Amino acid sequence: MHQLYTHHKWLPPGPRLEDISALPVVNQPPPRVGALLDQIGRQLRGHSEPVLEALGMRPRHLLTLTVLRDLDGSSQTDLADTLRIDRTNLVGLLNELEAEGWIERRRSPEDRRRHVVELTKDGREALSRAEFALAAVEDHVLGALDDTERRSLHALLARAVGVTGC
Repeated sequence: MHQLYTHHKWLPPGPRLEDISALPVVNQPPPRVGALLDQIGRQLRGHSEPVLEALGMRPRHLLTLTVLRDLDGSSQTDLADTLRIDRTNLVGLLNELEAEGWIERRRSPEDRRRHVVELTKDGREALSRAEFALAAVEDHVLGALDDTERRSLHALLARAVGVTGC
């Protein structure tokens, strides 16, 4: 199948433009959620970025700290692959996190050529503060939904992206 988004290897092949333009105008599909998800995403980002900034953090810091916590540390190579960023860009990111005292890099005892990256106690605390603050942002943005609706939304979105247990 033709890959529409060749520069984004992580996106699955999409429908071909010629296939889309051939669709009939009648019998339209059910309402699409893409625009609504984009709007919610924009609201979350718009409210989250200033909160993270007040904590001395950027979204890429949050993502990296979260991955390191969830993986209980990682090699730099594996971390770059997980984050889907170039290894040279990862070094700059890790330099920022290390300067804050949020991570520690050390040589792997099994393979001295590899570097292992782990959260520090300060990194765990910074991540915890950020997650707590971002929970308040999410409460604000999704305030029109009750607890049951939010659990349902979470379950549906997790299933749509193929994530279990989050």
